[in-house]
Order: sequence, then structure tokens, then C-alpha cells
Amino acid sequence: MAKRPKQQKQQGMPNMQRMMQQVQQMQHDMQEAQEQLAHETVSASAGGGMVTAQVTGDLRLTSVTIDPEAVDPEDVDMLADMVMAAVNEALRAAQELAASRLGGATGGLDPGGLGGLGLPGLQP
Repeated sequence: MAKRPKQQKQQGMPNMQRMMQQVQQMQHDMQEAQEQLAHETVSASAGGGMVTAQVTGDLRLTSVTIDPEAVDPEDVDMLADMVMAAVNEALRAAQELAASRLGGATGGLDPGGLGGLGLPGLQP
């Protein structure tokens, strides 16, 4: 009867338990970063500061300030454009803030790419 060769541990295979611990730590770090973002704000203005918008790091518009001089009943469209520009710029700044905070929590990994692995808590 022929001897079966001993099964050797394949080199280069990741330690699944260690990898799961790292994923869980990454999830914890991301959750903390997301909670912190809710308490951070960014501001942006338009029209030379006549309209200012403030947005939290979790993308909630918290205030819009309009200088009374910006209110021209003859040109409401310009005021609307300034409000939209200020809000959009504040949202962009908040997204940058979130990306920098969450990027640090994931160590530069894209957690969306891990969602296909069926790991709990990671969604594509």
C-alpha cells in the first residue's frame, strides 16, 4: 500500500482568524470615524461670503446664512444660485473630510471590495 504524502500547510495562505480580527478592527475603526464625523462641520460660502452653508461630516446641512444685502427681489435667481453653490461646496468639503477620516480607518483599503466576500457588516 502506498503511503500518502503528508499534507503540508500551504505557504502564502492568509491566517483566516487573523484576517477576520483585522476586518473586525477595521469595522470598529470605521464606525468610530463615522460617529465622529457626525460632530464635525465644514463651511463654505459663495458670492463673496454673502451666502454661507454649514454641513456635518455625515452630510447633513445644519445651517444656511444669507447676508441681507444678497436679497434682491429683482434677482432671486442669483440668490438661489449662491445658496446652491455654497451648499454644494460645503457638501464636497464634507465628503473630503469623510474620505480622509474613513480612509485612515481602513488603512487605505476599499471596504466596498470586501462586501462580495459575504463578511458580516461589509456591504458593497
